[in-house]
Amino acid sequence: MAAAGLLLFPLATLGRDFSAGGVLLHLTGGTLNLSSNQQAPLPAVGPVLTLGWLALALLVASVVGAVRRARWVWLTGLLAFLAGVAAVFVLGGVLSAETARVLTDTSLRPGARRQLRNFYGGGGMNLGLFLAVLGGLITAVAGLSARRAWWERLNRLRGLLVPAVAIALAVLVGAVVVLVVQPGVNSGGVPLPLWGRWLAKSDVVYFVYSALFAPITALGPFLDSLKLATPLIFTGLSVAFAFRTGLFNIGAPGQLTMGAIAAALVGVYGPPGLGWGLLLLSVIAAGLGGALWGAIPGFLKARFGSSEVINTIMLNYIASAIFIFLIGSETFPFLGREYSLPFKAEGFEPRTEELQEAARLPTLLDLFNVGGPGGVALTIAPIVALVTFFVARPLLARVRRGTLLAGLAALVLGALTWRVGIPVQVTGSQLNASFLIALLCVALFGVLMWRTATGYALRAVGLSPRAAEYGGISVARGTVLAMTLAGMFAGLAGTHYVNGGALDEYRLRGNTPVNVGFDGIAVALMGQSTPAGVVAASVLFGAIDTGGLEVDQQLDRVNRDIVTVLKALIVLFIAAGGFLSRRVTDPPPPQLVQATNASGTAQEAQLAPVAAAGERATPLPNLGVSSEVNARVEEAQKGGR
Repeated sequence: MAAAGLLLFPLATLGRDFSAGGVLLHLTGGTLNLSSNQQAPLPAVGPVLTLGWLALALLVASVVGAVRRARWVWLTGLLAFLAGVAAVFVLGGVLSAETARVLTDTSLRPGARRQLRNFYGGGGMNLGLFLAVLGGLITAVAGLSARRAWWERLNRLRGLLVPAVAIALAVLVGAVVVLVVQPGVNSGGVPLPLWGRWLAKSDVVYFVYSALFAPITALGPFLDSLKLATPLIFTGLSVAFAFRTGLFNIGAPGQLTMGAIAAALVGVYGPPGLGWGLLLLSVIAAGLGGALWGAIPGFLKARFGSSEVINTIMLNYIASAIFIFLIGSETFPFLGREYSLPFKAEGFEPRTEELQEAARLPTLLDLFNVGGPGGVALTIAPIVALVTFFVARPLLARVRRGTLLAGLAALVLGALTWRVGIPVQVTGSQLNASFLIALLCVALFGVLMWRTATGYALRAVGLSPRAAEYGGISVARGTVLAMTLAGMFAGLAGTHYVNGGALDEYRLRGNTPVNVGFDGIAVALMGQSTPAGVVAASVLFGAIDTGGLEVDQQLDRVNRDIVTVLKALIVLFIAAGGFLSRRVTDPPPPQLVQATNASGTAQEAQLAPVAAAGERATPLPNLGVSSEVNARVEEAQKGGR
């Protein structure tokens, strides 16, 4: 596919105007100017074309080697990947040099210089180079998997197959939607033959996806993506935690609502004398509000066996009614009398009073800025601390309390490097410290679920409630605890909007997007109900939500609805398991495969397990084999076979 893409799609874009019209470069060296700037000089791209042809030759060699099952395929794939990356960097250098030339050209008017700077700045690789880089990387990894050590490493990443394939299928289907809906951009109005129309169409597809994922490549848009991702992390953790315990939490919107209400009430009416303690109390109140709203369906399921799905959905409506009751009006009628409500602020808009200064979360730019007045320099302490921890942890693996020592070393080095900063050009970011609270919740999820006896019990209840109960685990207590903690995660999302001022005001507002709780279901599914997966899925969704704004502004027929389409397709394909076979996503143990190949049947493999010389043969795991066969295995063991 990568080799064909180099021939069928544009190799690179040499410039792009404000209407998304680009100057397309093909591998053959031909150019097609679809921009409104028909007079702009084109840079020399000979080295880029040479590297493109080299990547094509290496990819063709990889195809030949793959057909012959050659062991050197990984090398040609790696070289194709490096050739594609080199072409991207060379192209970037050429366009940067052209931009610098324009900025120093005094014969141009300031407006023309600015236009040409943006024109060349919009250039870069296109589908051809992108597929060469991706195809070379996949070929190199596939070739290395022939080696046992690499196979074992890659096999540990098998859980990523389903979300990766689901994303790929969603991108492909979305590309078809873009091809059908959006005509090719031709700002210059030049007549296009059939080949030119195809290149223009394919360029639109690349522009849409490059714009959707562009926020990951720049600091300012990336911070905006993290701002949108923060509530998704909270609600994704809420749904994922319930999934892990065998429950389906549809109540994240209601739990978020109750957490936001509790945070607002404490932040507005709490005692001012607490100082920074008021912020801590408001955050705790948000967690408790969501925890209460999660504990109710948990108790109902544990005590009466009622469905948590129905109960959480119904509680969403109740939470919404309480929300409207508190800030929808200043009075309410009851038994023929009017009563005053103190919660709504003056005016027609449904909102509370602003939170006290002490109850507000700072932005991350304010928190990590170590630069002087008028400048922004972000401290390197968090990066140093993380690198120190992940380097020291494996080195201290055999030392008692090695993880604790690695954490202390990370804290010490982080404190020593706090005043060292990197100057950045970014202003106005509203990403607040609730993102740090979300990361703490991620750590809590991971430690509690996989490092404690309570987490083991909760996972056992999720895998098999009857077996867990037979083993002495209280299923009822586990159900209530799981839903309480899931509600707490969702409730803490309220701090992002109320204490963090994500809606440009430090107050509870009627337009608080509580429906982000439903997006948490998609995040949990895509993240495979793991903490790291939830964070990655949230950042991805936040990035495409941010990039959707640019697509909406520059294209006529494609708008932000493409983001909704992509999310829906990802959830659909994940629910279908990526259309992958169980043999791919969950293969049998290698020992069973070897024994089956040697004996011919799985049952005979159970009776004749593989063992090293001088070792006693042990039965393999019971993979759907009858109890009679297991009994025969035990008899064979007792007999010394």
